[in-house]
Amino acid sequence: MSLRVPLLGIETEYGIIRDDVDNYDVVEESIRLVRCCEMKSEFGNWAYSRERSHQDMRGFNVPSLAQDEEEDAFCVEDRKRPYSYWEMKSDRVLENGARFYNDHTHPEYSTPECSSIFQLVAHDLAGERIVFECARLRNLEDKPGRICIFKNNTDYIGHSYGTHDNYLISRRLPFEHWVERLVPFLVTRQLYAGAGKVGSELQGDNCFSGLQLAQRSDFIETVLSIETMIQRPIINTRDEPHATQDKYRRLHLILGDANMSPYATALKVGTTQLILTLIDEDKLKLLVDLENPVKDIKDISRDQTGTIALKRTNGKTITSLELQEFYLDAVDKNLSGQCKEWDWVIREWARTLDELKHHPEKLADRIDWAIKKDIFTRFIDSEGVSWDDPWLKSLDLEYHNLDPERGLYRGLEQTGGIYSMFSESEVQLAIKKPPEDTRALIRGLAVTYGMDKIKNIHWTGIEFKDGNFIDLSQVVTSTDVEHLINSKKEQFSWL
Repeated sequence: MSLRVPLLGIETEYGIIRDDVDNYDVVEESIRLVRCCEMKSEFGNWAYSRERSHQDMRGFNVPSLAQDEEEDAFCVEDRKRPYSYWEMKSDRVLENGARFYNDHTHPEYSTPECSSIFQLVAHDLAGERIVFECARLRNLEDKPGRICIFKNNTDYIGHSYGTHDNYLISRRLPFEHWVERLVPFLVTRQLYAGAGKVGSELQGDNCFSGLQLAQRSDFIETVLSIETMIQRPIINTRDEPHATQDKYRRLHLILGDANMSPYATALKVGTTQLILTLIDEDKLKLLVDLENPVKDIKDISRDQTGTIALKRTNGKTITSLELQEFYLDAVDKNLSGQCKEWDWVIREWARTLDELKHHPEKLADRIDWAIKKDIFTRFIDSEGVSWDDPWLKSLDLEYHNLDPERGLYRGLEQTGGIYSMFSESEVQLAIKKPPEDTRALIRGLAVTYGMDKIKNIHWTGIEFKDGNFIDLSQVVTSTDVEHLINSKKEQFSWL
């Protein structure tokens, strides 16, 4: 029996604008949005001292990051605002175990740690609801214009913001072992995980016209890097496991898109979890090394057929679809029949690749880029415009609008035009309750019942005003959760 990746998480930076207003402070808007959250939460006590963002998985520390320089630049500007640094961050740890804060120009929602794919997707959807509810409350205020929130990754004028999927993996294997087996998979998973994008944002790339598979592919510049704002990599090398350092790594992937379709999110996270399991068990015997994966990720994004030839280091070529089929075959042979959730992923992965090859129009009920292709093609035909018309980029943005009265994806949800995975009650449960089998349960209970006693809080622990401390860094499995609760019940009555 295989051991699945024990903890999963998604961090989403949301786009935010104040509609119909020429001049507004996006930092101020992001702060105000987070402060509108009415959920029970621990506010302003995030333990930044526990962050280790400068440690690299390749065995060294970097003296500075681009984000440090941006922080310094923002600090100069922020001195003009009536807030301290901590007030600007407006950090909230919510009763469901998630983190919600201002990442300078974007509200960011980080799901609680989850133990399963479907659990994670439900919490990702909960994040959408929480962020939009804050926007709704903000719009009740007497202010000009209207706050609009977008779950996407680009402003279409050259700036990108991230959606990061995270996986706790073993440290017993060399980092290079993970990299060489994972890169070809990550380069090609946009065939079903891409959110779609009209046009290109590559400098000097004026020849592309049409729909890309993915939004982030234009912004990927290197295979490996600890950076997230410049030299964006296929695999981020930040060595910050938020767990026992000598046992685990946290694979922090920043190349993925923000999916509106929960099906696409489930497939993206689920296939990645399965590949990581194969790598951990050393069951990927045949390696497929790509000659130029950074170029490939951009070329694949411009090919909706999956048939573009990718150069291998051995002089041969392979298509993106063939690469995904190679990974699927390895997963099917080694991991099928082990749990219902994995079997769903394997079945739907196979179905999606088969339809991409033979009937790509059938993807238009669940894969974001294919949904966009269907909508936009019909719009182009009815209005007599081209893919270069600015109208298309406006529609592209509105696809990601969380407002049910404006968002194109939200409209499809209401008419039953897309694949549905979760009931409203399941999403509402994720809004209020943390997963019961991960350490997020302890964090959520602390916020719900012991909030007035908390001094600071983090993914790895909770410090209380009376000097007590709960160490969460070693709490990885459901058994760990149960053991911690049993051992701390007398000390913390709310457990």
